[in-house]
Amino acid sequence: MSLYLSMAAFALASSISPGPVNVVALSAGARHGLAATLRHVSGATVGFTLLLLLTGLGLHELMRQAPHTITAVRWAGVAFLLYLAWKLARDDGTLPQDAHVAGPAWWTGAAMQWLNPKAWLAAVSGMGAFVADGDARLVWEFAAIYFIVCYLSIASWAWAGAALREHLRDPARIRLFNRAMAALLAASAVWLVAH
Repeated sequence: MSLYLSMAAFALASSISPGPVNVVALSAGARHGLAATLRHVSGATVGFTLLLLLTGLGLHELMRQAPHTITAVRWAGVAFLLYLAWKLARDDGTLPQDAHVAGPAWWTGAAMQWLNPKAWLAAVSGMGAFVADGDARLVWEFAAIYFIVCYLSIASWAWAGAALREHLRDPARIRLFNRAMAALLAASAVWLVAH
């Protein structure tokens, strides 16, 4: 298997697997539709790609030398996930009638990646596996591959949520769905605390 194919396979396995960013994409797709959720998808993709690039260009070394920053990122991530879970759990279940109602903001997707230990682990392990020697050209190539795969992966979660939208027209079903998504986000936060 070529190096680039291996990079793409790693990016797919890391990006498509369930995690907080994908849960929010699924929920937002169901609530706001695909078009409105693409802001979140774009923000999350750009946020992760920037994290990956900076990791490959030396950020991981800075984090290793200042381990308290890792703890701060973890607790900020836990707080952010709990905040998002609280917002989902409190939602009344009515779908917006106006097609122009805003979905999650671009910055929310980007911030989620920087506060997501799964993203940090993917960035550090990916760069360690494929660009351990620090070759800048390879760092940029890996980031370009990851950008495409990450965008398509998160967008597929948003699309799945949008596909569920027709089945969730009843506010009671939306509330149940949102509370299930809130429970998944809260479980992610608990997992972060425990590990």
